[in-house]
Amino acid sequence: MFRKVSLALAATLIVASAAWADPIEGNWKTQAGSTAAIAGSGSFSITLKSGKYAGKTIGSFKAAGDNKYTGTITDPETDKTYSGKATLSGASLKMSGCVLGGLICKSQTWHKL
Repeated sequence: MFRKVSLALAATLIVASAAWADPIEGNWKTQAGSTAAIAGSGSFSITLKSGKYAGKTIGSFKAAGDNKYTGTITDPETDKTYSGKATLSGASLKMSGCVLGGLICKSQTWHKL
């Protein structure tokens, strides 16, 4: 009896943790056509899963509230790291890398896979 209750509790916790996952987590199609995986809990890392730079970690973000995230983003081609921000809207994620305190930013939109 104890084993059945333990298994049921474990299954419930697994399903509940998936429901509590942050909406930014998952696989995203970048503007360049590569796949990027965003994973973490509280602090999120971005790793390219396909394309020329597959396996490279290109960012680190933390939730800033209201579907907004802040952190750093790295251009995989130049290895330059910028102040980053992201805004989630449905199945779209607007990613921005900025310099000069956010005065100059370059953005692109990724789509959830």
